[in-house]
Amino acid sequence: MKYQSDDPLHDVPGLMESLEKKGISRRDFMKWCTGMAALLSLPASFIPKIAEAVMAQKPYLVWLEYQDCAGDSEALLRASKPTVGQIVLDIFSVDYHETIMAPAGFQAEKSLMDVVKNQKGKYFVVVEGAIPLKDNGVYCCIGGKSAIDIAREVCGNAVATIAVGTCATHGGIPAALPNPTGAVGVKEAIPNATVINLPGCPVNAENITATIVHYLTLGRLPQTDKLGRPLFAFGKRIHDNCERRGHFDAGQYVKKWGDEGHRQGWCLYEMGCKGPETFHNCPTVKYNEGTSWPVQAGHGCIGCSEPHFWDTMTPFYRRLPNVPGFGVEKTADKVGVGLAAATAAGLAVHAVGRAMSSKKEDKE
Repeated sequence: MKYQSDDPLHDVPGLMESLEKKGISRRDFMKWCTGMAALLSLPASFIPKIAEAVMAQKPYLVWLEYQDCAGDSEALLRASKPTVGQIVLDIFSVDYHETIMAPAGFQAEKSLMDVVKNQKGKYFVVVEGAIPLKDNGVYCCIGGKSAIDIAREVCGNAVATIAVGTCATHGGIPAALPNPTGAVGVKEAIPNATVINLPGCPVNAENITATIVHYLTLGRLPQTDKLGRPLFAFGKRIHDNCERRGHFDAGQYVKKWGDEGHRQGWCLYEMGCKGPETFHNCPTVKYNEGTSWPVQAGHGCIGCSEPHFWDTMTPFYRRLPNVPGFGVEKTADKVGVGLAAATAAGLAVHAVGRAMSSKKEDKE
């Protein structure tokens, strides 16, 4: 009988030797694979498959940066699971990224074109920042070529394009009214490209890794919603998983920054939190090695992963008059009152029952 190990990574050929050569402990790698499976909502049986897929392949990846604040690159540089060093050296072959690459000038552009020409249909593209279309795209040029011309060539030959951050997915702040440069997201600029949208300000680097790991493990891109966002990361509203949700249900709201409710961690809906109409996995994945996220830190969600949030979600510190979603704005003011009334009614019934029981005992 063939021995079946309880260790999910035991049967991956050469895995331990490969990890040791790269200075990665088995414990850390196993935790990372387990985390990826959980993030992608895959059963534990996929852990060894993820390990094998990641170790067996080293996909090419090029990173393009256009109209943005570089916040998504900063998020990548601060990635901890895995670190950016492991991403560059161990998991992906990052052949072009203007911030971290060694070459410059013509050598840098040659690195990009070498991948595009020699690895056609085998590489991933990550696009950070909006693409301006007005006046033939003159408002963003690199190496004498417009962003839209570069994107058409590079994204058109890729197995998939991952638009990271809200600028790349929906135009973001550059596309805010009056949008003087005609900025748009990648999918709008290049309709025929295969694009996965990972919005956010900034993107969570773990969602980038998970998207590529999903492809390496299952041979296909993750299922998406109508906006091209993977369901594993954007399938639920922030409101659904928020740790302050219990206070919302109880009608306990922060009324003023720094008040008692704010200090007690009550719901920030009255202060303009857009969690009820924003889809993202911020409450479960969090930032800074899973330490915290804006709402946990006491700041309401501004809806940065939704299209045109800069125009539709402002003012950020006031409730919207008509919140898109499930009509929560119609019940938020009543839920606490209804709960209190129900509680009072329950206590009254309980008191009447006890009184009747006491009278019955006295007669007996």
